[in-house]
Amino acid sequence: MDVVRTSKRLSFVLRHRPDSVGLVLDPAGWVDVDQLLAALRLTREQLERVVATNDKRRFEIAGDRIRAVQGHSVAVELGYAPERPPAQLFHGTVERFLPAILAEGLRPQRRHAVHLSPDVATARTVGARRGRPVVLRVDAVRLADDGAVFSRSANGVWLVDAVPPSYLTVLDD
Repeated sequence: MDVVRTSKRLSFVLRHRPDSVGLVLDPAGWVDVDQLLAALRLTREQLERVVATNDKRRFEIAGDRIRAVQGHSVAVELGYAPERPPAQLFHGTVERFLPAILAEGLRPQRRHAVHLSPDVATARTVGARRGRPVVLRVDAVRLADDGAVFSRSANGVWLVDAVPPSYLTVLDD
């Protein structure tokens, strides 16, 4: 089994297209593990290896259920409580998106929320997935003071509805 390929397929199914394998997520994004195993033709051991070795901890298993912890494009309510963010958070992107971001801010695009990293290194890694990375600093406390509601997913990714451009600073390399 190719762990990376299986992880990507699992992400696709649990975040975007559960219907592609005949599954339906509950309102909080959970699905029965046995149904998922049958749909993806995996063993419990294979699934547990993918979940345990995923460097971004994208999935969580609770008893006989599994879900992706964030990044959904399908309607789910993950139930993360609002939380006061640290002073600054970071967002990794690529150079070609920078003009639009500086004009319009960060928007969730096809996902439910904007994803922010707690540190520069993680944001740089995220940005490097699709080209030359650019890291943006988010003035999270000021954004929260101005009314934005933050939450934190089970794997430590900070979530917010949007980040207007006035709260962003491009970090120098």
